[in-house]
Amino acid sequence: MNDNDSLIMEQKKKILLKAIGEVVFENRSTLNKGINKFSFEYDIGNGLLSRLEHGTTDTKITTLWKLANAFEIKFSDFAKLIEKKLPSDFNFYE
Repeated sequence: MNDNDSLIMEQKKKILLKAIGEVVFENRSTLNKGINKFSFEYDIGNGLLSRLEHGTTDTKITTLWKLANAFEIKFSDFAKLIEKKLPSDFNFYE
């Protein structure tokens, strides 16, 4: 992988993380719970939750699964919500 490929991958990662953050924030907001209350109730660090919502950190699939459970949606539906936020042709590899 050359430097240009690495740059493209990093840009695509940012797009994905932003989409995840938007979905997490939107779903948490519908529950009318602040970050501290939500993170305490669902055992997800409030710092991690904040960074996720701002799209500044990557996370484990187990955390995403916990979030889907907290929002009372199937993980596959949670993934579809994220996918809807992405460009229709989103792909890490061209």
